[in-house]
Amino acid sequence: MSKIEVKNVEGQAVSEAELSSDVFGIEPNVSAMHQVVVAYEASMRQGTHSVKNRHAVSGGGRKPYRQKGTGRARQGSIRAPQWTGGGVVFGPVPHSHEKKANNKVKKLAMRSALSAKLADSELVLLDALTIDEPSTKKAAAILKALDLTGKRVTLIVDDEAVVEYLSFRNIPKVEVIAASEANTRNLLDNSVLVMTVDVAKTFEEALA
Repeated sequence: MSKIEVKNVEGQAVSEAELSSDVFGIEPNVSAMHQVVVAYEASMRQGTHSVKNRHAVSGGGRKPYRQKGTGRARQGSIRAPQWTGGGVVFGPVPHSHEKKANNKVKKLAMRSALSAKLADSELVLLDALTIDEPSTKKAAAILKALDLTGKRVTLIVDDEAVVEYLSFRNIPKVEVIAASEANTRNLLDNSVLVMTVDVAKTFEEALA
């Protein structure tokens, strides 16, 4: 088991939590994390890039000038690739950039990311996170108490924590995501990862 200090929203240490070594204490697999992050970012690309080839460019139905006798190279159409305004050769066409990673690799990558955050002391565990009504001011006060103001923070909340999501979402450099939506890129792309003990237990159940 891996032990970590648990804080409250006032920034005070209140207890210690024991986290599963199978999820938070493994040797990070850099290759798995890289593969999953690349696959995720590739799948996010729209793939709508497109150009027109010589057949799609309008015009060019008439031969520019006669075949012989001009002293110039023969030309068949002003829409040929060598002409300004002509078609593009081997240009990009709409297609999917999606890459796939199997579920075992995805889980290994998430376990590796969580373990790396804990090993680098970039994981903050809270005993609870409850805000009675949406308030960015209260959310900012919590970050200040935890000495996280101005840092790139990823906050993972319970799926039902709507009020907390609304409170933190407008703070610069803070990304708020639900536990069910978390992925390896979210876990790594920050300076500090913040979650409650309950969310950590949810990860243990899902990734064990």
